[in-house]
Amino acid sequence: MYVTVKDWIAEWKNEAVLTQKVLDGLTDKALLQQVDPEGRTLGRIAWHFVTNIPDYLTEFGVTVAKVSNPDEVPSAKEIAETFHEVSSHVVEALEEHWTDDSLKQIQNAFGRMESNATIFMGLIKHIVHHRGQVTVLMRQAGVPIPAVYGPSKEGWVQLGLTPPL
Repeated sequence: MYVTVKDWIAEWKNEAVLTQKVLDGLTDKALLQQVDPEGRTLGRIAWHFVTNIPDYLTEFGVTVAKVSNPDEVPSAKEIAETFHEVSSHVVEALEEHWTDDSLKQIQNAFGRMESNATIFMGLIKHIVHHRGQVTVLMRQAGVPIPAVYGPSKEGWVQLGLTPPL
C-alpha cells in the first residue's frame, strides 16, 4: 500500500517505463490483431487504457487533461506518444496538488468506500492488466515483446539462452 505520494509516484514511474517499452514496440499492422472476430483489437485495448487514465483520475479528484478523440484509435506511434504525455502529466498533477494525507482520504469507488491509495493502486493494476493483454496480442501479431518483469522469449535468446517452457 502507498503511504506517501512519493511512494505512489515511484511505482507509477516504474510501471510507466515498462508500459512505454511495450507501447513503443507496437506497429500499425499489429493494432488490428484481435483476440477473436468479435473481440477488441490490440489497438482498441491499448488506446482504452491510455485514454482512461485522465478519466479515472479526474473521477477521483486529480485533474489531468483528457485525451482528444478517445473513440478513434490512432497510429501506434500516437498511442505511445500519448501515453508518455499522459503519464508525465499524472506525476505533475500529483506532485502539485496532493499530499500524503490525500492518499488516506476515503471516497466511493465503484460502489465501495476505499482510500485514495487503494483507488490509485487500482489504476496501476488496470494498466498492468491491459498491458498483459497487449503483449499476448503482440505475440500473436508476430511483434517482438520487450522485457517487462523479466526477459521475454526474445530476451532469453539475446542472452544466448533457451527460453524456458
